[in-house]
Amino acid sequence: MERILGKGVEDYLKKPTFNNYEEERQHNKQKLAGAFRLFGQFGFSEGAAGHITYRDPERKDHLWVNPYGMHFNKIKASDLVLVNSEGQVVEGKYSVHKSAFSIHSAVHEAREDVIASAHAHSVYGKTWSISGKLLDPLTQDACSFYNDHSIFDEYKGVAFDEEEGVRIGKALGDNKAVILRSHGLLTVGESVDAAAFWFITMERSCQSQLLAESAGIVNSIAPEDAAHTAGQVGREVDGWESFQPMWERIVSEQPDLLE
Repeated sequence: MERILGKGVEDYLKKPTFNNYEEERQHNKQKLAGAFRLFGQFGFSEGAAGHITYRDPERKDHLWVNPYGMHFNKIKASDLVLVNSEGQVVEGKYSVHKSAFSIHSAVHEAREDVIASAHAHSVYGKTWSISGKLLDPLTQDACSFYNDHSIFDEYKGVAFDEEEGVRIGKALGDNKAVILRSHGLLTVGESVDAAAFWFITMERSCQSQLLAESAGIVNSIAPEDAAHTAGQVGREVDGWESFQPMWERIVSEQPDLLE
């Protein structure tokens, strides 16, 4: 989104810089914990299902992920678990669900630009996924995904098979999101912030489309206008910036997530 800065006004939304890997890692682990807390507040938790992963800045074939069985609302930065390319826990005191490794590791391996990926069994996302259809550009927010999401059109049970993760990665392609049929949504980004925001706004876009269809008022934005709008609201920087107000709120409400 384009912003107007007045003379002498500090740019509040400014990406941080880091002096070393440790600073970058800790910052993003805290962002990851904040994203989980937000997912919990939005009601995206479903038992032990759902994950957000962050690629380690130094060991790039290693991923930080949530502990198996811990509710999103309880996760702190210190609770996160680091797994290697074989799915083995190398840092952290908790275990990791196999599907987290099967799905997310393949996505990260297929896309060097992907720093974070998010997947949860949110109500509207999994409901829309049953259709096996892409989202229509019905609203400005939905245009974030115009020509930038895809369908993984198969379901064979819980994703324990690493080959299924590879197929999901192929279905994702160069897009920011993929709809997993009868399963839910998966979003990616070049930052934890963007991946989390894309998931949140995609879930709400699924909700919007389901409501519109139930009311019989589906009226898509024209393709040329949808494409233009995607270039205004669907960039990586737009996802990063849109996450910041949510981040500031959750940290002020639940500062223990930083621990």
